[in-house]
Amino acid sequence: MLVQRRRFLQLAAGAVALPAISRLANAQDYPNKPVRIITHSAPGGAPDALLRIVGDGLSKIWGQQVVVLNNPGAGGAVAARAAAGAAPDGYTLYMPASSAFVTLSGLQPNLPLNVPKDFLPVGFVGEQPFFFCVAPSLGVSTLAEFFARAKSKPGEITYAATGRGTLSHLAGEALQEKAGIKLLMVPYLGGTAQALNDVISGRVPMVIDGYSSLAGALQGGNIKALAVGSTKRLPEFPDVPAAAELVPGFNSRGWLALVTPLGTPEAIVRKLNADLRAAVTDPATKEKLLLTGNYAIPMTPAELLDFINAEQQMWKPTLENIAKNP
Repeated sequence: MLVQRRRFLQLAAGAVALPAISRLANAQDYPNKPVRIITHSAPGGAPDALLRIVGDGLSKIWGQQVVVLNNPGAGGAVAARAAAGAAPDGYTLYMPASSAFVTLSGLQPNLPLNVPKDFLPVGFVGEQPFFFCVAPSLGVSTLAEFFARAKSKPGEITYAATGRGTLSHLAGEALQEKAGIKLLMVPYLGGTAQALNDVISGRVPMVIDGYSSLAGALQGGNIKALAVGSTKRLPEFPDVPAAAELVPGFNSRGWLALVTPLGTPEAIVRKLNADLRAAVTDPATKEKLLLTGNYAIPMTPAELLDFINAEQQMWKPTLENIAKNP
């Protein structure tokens, strides 16, 4: 009888251990098929460019194709719901623009955008300081001249952003608050590529976005960079002043983070974090990132969660101001 009981307990323990062993085996084999990454960024935008560089790095590590799914509809709601509803097996990931976690979750509280309630944090991908650029027809060549022009025409100068509540919109609002000027935001839901035609023609004299979206127009002399939103000048763009030189403490950038649907096995999350870190610190990938104005900052899942919470608190006053003055 005692032998039978001992045998039963051994079998029971083995049965309990089987799911854990299976999950570990799955993580070791992961991925063994293409991985999809959902984003609400439009094709050709700065976040999309960063995602594709990193996706290429992950593809080389995994030996599997990384498929980018652009779902910019409904201000990001389509992408959020698709990602949250995906199977938590590591084969559908979510890498939206930073506004998904910072502003969209506040503007549309019913969306599944809470980390870690709806998604598990994986790792930080990179940040892209915003460039504040103007059309030559505006007739200003420095940020100080732009402020002077804006103060002489309060509410008359427009700027292009990638949508209401996006980080480029918040960057414009924060600049107004700190500089004591009044601008009018024009949303371009199709992304900066769509906005550039109006900016170059002078119909909308200013645009705010990451370098990768603006590179062609900047290099062609169609627009001029007045400042970059980093706290100091970027080594790759030494001739572009930091906005903080004129507006102390100003810091504005977009960023991308990788998350996965709630329920994804911990072993797969750990592997994703390690592989993401390897991808963004690979010398070839890192060079591509720097050339497009992107900067890799590896983080653990816990560090990413703290970072998202800090960003939400930092931008809360600006969001409240937008809500009061739509």
